[in-house]
This record gives sequence, C-alpha cells and structure tokens, in this order.
Amino acid sequence: MDRRPGLSTRLKLTLSYAGFLLLAGALLLAVVWVFLLRYVPDGALGTGAGAAPPGAAPLRFIPNRTDLQRAFVPRAGQALAFLLAFGLLGGWLLAGRMLAPLTQITDAARRTTANGSLSHRIRMKGRRDEFRELSDAFDSMLDRLESHVAEQRRFAANASHELRTPLAISRTLLDVARRDPTRDRDELLDRLHTVNQRAIDLTAALLLLSRGDRGDFTRESVDLSLAAEEAAETLLPLAEQRRITLNVTGGAARTEGSAELLARMVTNLVQNAIVHNLPAGGTVTVHTEAYGGTSLLRVENTGRPLPPELIPTLIEPFQRGTERVRTDEHAGAGLGLAIVHSVVRAHNGTLDLAPGPHGGLLVTVRLPGAP
Repeated sequence: MDRRPGLSTRLKLTLSYAGFLLLAGALLLAVVWVFLLRYVPDGALGTGAGAAPPGAAPLRFIPNRTDLQRAFVPRAGQALAFLLAFGLLGGWLLAGRMLAPLTQITDAARRTTANGSLSHRIRMKGRRDEFRELSDAFDSMLDRLESHVAEQRRFAANASHELRTPLAISRTLLDVARRDPTRDRDELLDRLHTVNQRAIDLTAALLLLSRGDRGDFTRESVDLSLAAEEAAETLLPLAEQRRITLNVTGGAARTEGSAELLARMVTNLVQNAIVHNLPAGGTVTVHTEAYGGTSLLRVENTGRPLPPELIPTLIEPFQRGTERVRTDEHAGAGLGLAIVHSVVRAHNGTLDLAPGPHGGLLVTVRLPGAP
C-alpha cells in the first residue's frame, strides 16, 4: 500500500520527550516567577554607605524586581535551551533503544514477505513486555499459518489424487470399450456409473468440508437426538446387511447451528461406526444428552482394537484407517471424520476420539447447548 512519507515514530517520540522536558522547565520557571519574583517590590530598596544617617550602619544594596529579572531571564533562557538540546539528544537515544524490538519484528516480517517462507521466527529474548508479547503473537501467527498452508497443500495434493483416480478409471473403461465393441455394454455402464457416483460423492464431500471450514451458515435450534434417530433410520439397512445391532439412547440435546451440517455430522459418525465395525455382528451405540450448558453426542462401536498412534490421524482428510473396506458402495473417500471435525469446529465444539473399551472407536462430540 502506497503512503505519503511522514515522520518516523522515533522522531515523533524524540520531539515528544523534548517537548515535555521543555514544558516542565517552563512550568518550573513560571512557578519561580509566580511564587517568588512577583512579590519582590520594584524601585530603590537600599542606598550606598555615604547616604546613611550619622551614627547609623551603612545601608546594604538590595536588588529589586527589575534587578532580579535582568539576572534571572537570561539564565532561564539558557536553561531552557539546554533542556531542549538535552531532550532532543536523550529522547533520540531513548526512543531508539525502546523501539529496537519493534525494528526487529518489522525486519522479520519483511524477510517473511520477501522470501515467501513462513519458517522464520523472531524468538525475542528478555522479560515479558508489550514488544515481547507482540513478538510471541507474531511467532504464534506464523506457526498457525505455516501449519495451515502445509495442511492446505497436503489437502490439495490428496484431493487431486483422489479425483484423478475415478477419472482415470473412466477413461480406461472407455478406451477398453472403444477397442472391444463386443464387450458387455451393461457391465460397462454399471462400472462407469459406480465410478462416476464416487467422483460426485467425493466432490460433494469436498464442498461440504469447505463449507464447514468457512462457517458461513445460518444458525437455528437443532436437537441432536432427532438427528441421531434420523441417521439410525437411514442407515439401518446397512447395519442389518452387516448384522450389526444399532442402538440409539439418551435424551434431547439441543444446540444452535446448521441443521444440514449437524445432520451430516451425525450421519458420518454412525456410518463410519457401521463400516468400521469388523468383524460383522457387532454393535453401534449412539447416545445423546445435555448437561451443564453442553450438548453431548457419543458414538461407540465394537471391533478390533485400534493402534493408539492411529487415533489422532483419523480426523485428517483422506485418512481411511486400517479397516476400511473400499469395495462396496460405502467405500468413502476418507473425509468422514474430517467433515465431522470441520463441522464441530465451526460450531465451537470439541471432538474427542478414543479407543473403545472393548475394541473399536469411541467418538464424543460436545457442542454448546442452546439457550
């Protein structure tokens, strides 16, 4: 942004220091005048020794107001000139010393802008003050930006890879059909439909993830218990197909947010719990409750024990875990828990993942309760 040149902060502080020092000196001289000199009478206050009466002591010379002003005013002017010069020099040195940390922060920001690298940190030493707090805030901002940029780059690379796969499969199928006209047409259409549907689902999931990250939605009152019942009813055929018992327990848990995003959040959790419930024949429990101004949603499934190091990575985009079955219509793209995390974060809530006590995964969502 182009700006007209102006006085530097160091020069402004120097002029301020000198101005205040000059003002303090002028006030001190004014006090001397108001409370001392103004009460000294003017005119002759004494005569020489020859004018004394016979037998009396000689009279001493006593300066009057005019005499004191003649002696006081030049010295006062010299004192003010000294204070002005001292204030300018001392203010310039003090301002430079005080603004040195700010110069260090500015140089770091310019290097970051010029190099395009977010890896540089200030790490200013010394005790805490305003400049150190600004430096720490700047370093924290760079940490978050670097992490966010790295996450976005990784997300873009994964998304392009995931989208490239169905497109490549579609092109291969079309090439095979072109070289072999006698190939079964119905089988080709079915496979193309499956691949195309996967690409559509992936695109919709990416858009939903982006919408949750932006947080631009209208808030309304939503009951998580109703969303859990609807998700269970929708996914009941999938659970029956896998011989999984699906239970919904608890009571009303109202919160404020997007009904569409919260419903998708619950659906993703229940679907993940069903798909990852291996071997078949386990249970999925969905529980909702409200307490202390918080609405809670807990989804727990049975299954094989999960490695502890795998748990924190499940909310990252395109992380499918070790038990994902990708050969059926519910293969997914590894965005289920990433969408859940994005929706929870957009609603100012918390998402906790923990290994289930008997295997599987225990997911707990806490959202602010509706007033």
